[in-house]
Amino acid sequence: MSFKQRQRALITGASSGIGKATALAFAKAGFDVALVSRTLNKLEAVAQAAKHAGVEAKAYAIDLADVSQVEKKIQAIAQDFGAIDILVNNAGIAYTAPLSQTPLEDWQQVINLNLTSVFQCIMGILPGMRDRGTGTIINVASIAAKQPFPGWGAYSISKAGIVALSQTLAQEERDRGIRVTAICPGAVNTELWDTETVNVNLDRSKMLTPEIVAQSILYTALLPQQAVIDELTLMPSAGAL
Repeated sequence: MSFKQRQRALITGASSGIGKATALAFAKAGFDVALVSRTLNKLEAVAQAAKHAGVEAKAYAIDLADVSQVEKKIQAIAQDFGAIDILVNNAGIAYTAPLSQTPLEDWQQVINLNLTSVFQCIMGILPGMRDRGTGTIINVASIAAKQPFPGWGAYSISKAGIVALSQTLAQEERDRGIRVTAICPGAVNTELWDTETVNVNLDRSKMLTPEIVAQSILYTALLPQQAVIDELTLMPSAGAL
């Protein structure tokens, strides 16, 4: 008796916000999920919630800011959890300051976490996808990649880099059966707005919810293999805030 093996997704930044909502949406859709973030206890709670959908879910605590270790640690997850069919690169940091007032150390931190760690996560998973001739990589960018906002310089630039990374990877890997998507959401009501690196005050009631973004990520992953969304811009119906 043959049966179709469940697909496996690896989701970064999965302990809260878009990553958590995506993990739960994928679990409900029948995907096994490997969950990555820095905070193990929060991650374990998400894994437990995902298991209620009857899938395998496992938490892996990794500090993605330690970029020299990321590729190796992501490879180890794939060995432990099983071949990854879908990689969702969602982890990131929000940061506000004019470019003229952005210290090099802060700039490096934003670029490392928002862009370089994504590149390294991809490098950890790509060889396995190439071997199997299939795979989907979904990178969460931002509307700020396409429409830079004053005071969001380092963040906007890091997210524009994600879009360019996605476009380049798509061109290089499509002949190997690997699909790459960049998702550019507008403002999303997550804990990022409460972090110490963000200093703005917006009406969060009009923002997208993490669940709406998660549904778009899931929809992208569920497309038939012969179709791909190169880039998806998802905005609150109230417009940019």
